[in-house]
Amino acid sequence: MKNILIADGHYVVRTGAALVLETKLQYPCKIDFAETYLETKEKVSKKLYDLLIIDIDIPESIFKAMVKELKKKQKLLKILIFSTYDENVGIQYIEEGAAGYLNKGASEAEILTSVTSIFEEGYYYTMNMMKKLVTHSTDSHSVERLSKREFQIFKLLAEGNGNIEISNSLNLKMSTISTYKKKIFEKLQVKNVVDLVRIYDDMH
Repeated sequence: MKNILIADGHYVVRTGAALVLETKLQYPCKIDFAETYLETKEKVSKKLYDLLIIDIDIPESIFKAMVKELKKKQKLLKILIFSTYDENVGIQYIEEGAAGYLNKGASEAEILTSVTSIFEEGYYYTMNMMKKLVTHSTDSHSVERLSKREFQIFKLLAEGNGNIEISNSLNLKMSTISTYKKKIFEKLQVKNVVDLVRIYDDMH
């Protein structure tokens, strides 16, 4: 019996994917659901899963950082990214440790193929993605360099919050926010908030 967790903010997506897997997958499976990233973390902390299918834009998402954070809780957890974004975004998540990427526009056959491939081979990449993975180099603006607090402030800055709003939101001094901001700019090799927004948009 395979334990699968489907983490997505949309009821139709969760139930639709579950229906396909429960009725057509060649492996018997038990499926659990999570509607937010926080709920996903809680479930992964309490139960061993053979596969996690997760949407990049799940409520409370921390984007690429989710992959490493979840794998810290379950070292052998296989993660299939399920999203509307193109394969170039999927590659970024695979480089973080995800086992595969599937577009939400995938057919029933593609859903079954991807899950079966992860169970049997340990990964699922399309031929196009395989080629890109071979030639793809890590971006110099990688947010992987940021600490958890720096990532939190990076996200708030990129979403249009100023130092005052961030200071109030996180209950930190303005001078502390300024120091973090400087560190974030240095680590990501950027000069202004506009560049931060571009990096943030590239994560989606």
